[in-house]
Amino acid sequence: MKRTLAQEAAKKIGKEVIIKGWVHTVRSHGKIAFTDILDRSGLIQVVGSDSTAEKITSLSQQDAVEIKGIVKERGERYINEDLATGKIEIEASEINIIANSETVPFDMGGKDLTLELPTLLDHRALTLKHPKVQMIFKIQASLADEFREAAKKLNCTEIFVPTIAAGATEGGAEVFKVDYYGHEAFMTQSPQLYKQIMVGVFERVFTIAKAYRAEPSVTTRHLAEATQMDIEIGFIESFEELLDALEFVGCEMIKNTSEKYPEILDAFGIEKPLISSAVPRLTLREAQDIVTKRTGRDLSGELDLNPDDEKEICDWAKEEKNSDFVTITHFPTKKRAFYTMPDSKDPEYSLSYDLLFRGLEILSGSQRINDYSQLVDAMKTKDVDPKNFGTYLMAFKFGMPPEGGFSFGLERLTMKLLGLGNVREASLFPRDMERVDERFSKIQKEEDQ
Repeated sequence: MKRTLAQEAAKKIGKEVIIKGWVHTVRSHGKIAFTDILDRSGLIQVVGSDSTAEKITSLSQQDAVEIKGIVKERGERYINEDLATGKIEIEASEINIIANSETVPFDMGGKDLTLELPTLLDHRALTLKHPKVQMIFKIQASLADEFREAAKKLNCTEIFVPTIAAGATEGGAEVFKVDYYGHEAFMTQSPQLYKQIMVGVFERVFTIAKAYRAEPSVTTRHLAEATQMDIEIGFIESFEELLDALEFVGCEMIKNTSEKYPEILDAFGIEKPLISSAVPRLTLREAQDIVTKRTGRDLSGELDLNPDDEKEICDWAKEEKNSDFVTITHFPTKKRAFYTMPDSKDPEYSLSYDLLFRGLEILSGSQRINDYSQLVDAMKTKDVDPKNFGTYLMAFKFGMPPEGGFSFGLERLTMKLLGLGNVREASLFPRDMERVDERFSKIQKEEDQ
């Protein structure tokens, strides 16, 4: 008999089925016992009586099992409206353990997994199996899918870029150095240089790639290894064309994912995102003026928005423009990477932008310098050695059109959409100063013992 998934069982009422999955909970009531079985489609309740009740009672959380039984409708008073399969259950006739589980170190059967972050991550191979944690990565997978679909609607070609580079993408010291066959190389800080090169090939490109930042800090919004979703567009007619594109992609991702998984947003207590017909746009100086008027904080000397400022300007956008998004443009040229195009009307500021969502920056980008000589001069001004960027600069010697692009942080976007407290919760296997799979302090403690 072919296996039936939990979500398919409702179509087979009165029929015998075989399900396979993991034991999520076990509940014994004397001669009757219940177990919730979790497979890739979701949870389903199994009931046993007499000998099958004894078998269910002997099960342990996370045992992998195969169960044969009849699909039956639950009595009206026993319907579980919170469960997609809550109107049915399987009356077990055979229960076989495929693989035994060791005793789990904490209860995995609750609706929520209430663990401190270090414990949650120290047991990552186990905690990822909890239904509430799985929801995070279903949302993340959907965001990535929707990004790809939106990029294709912009007629972009998907590319796959290296994660080892000859030079530091952004310049500066926040890079991981690699001994590359006796030569010095770096883990890429972003796919930036390669996607710009590919504009000279395909004109419009996108990629989902890893980025590595050796930032000496541990915050709730930064990772040492992050997933970036990047788009680069050539032959642009105006700066506004880039703003239109980034807002289209951002709104498409959030809107379509929210509509696809309303039950997950409900499970996390998240309101449906506000997406207006036009995302409000402000220059950095305009945004700072608004924050100053609302809070009294003098931001005239600040070169960027800090986290409190981002939250405040998003509150303004929600209250005044009925939007959970706001685009901020024209950041100081000296605060942006060497390839960022200065504004010809005021070169102190650049043709750059951030997209904020519910109080957090989820995207950054700019129009790029496409003239070879100007780009080399900008590199030297930023103390970036052009000799380390030969392949990159080659692309600008052979007809690079006006172009620009942007990059979303997948983990950060996931965190913000679901209202998570730490970006590490939105990373399957987070990397930071304290952890590569396992916490360094935990490894040292075990070695000392």
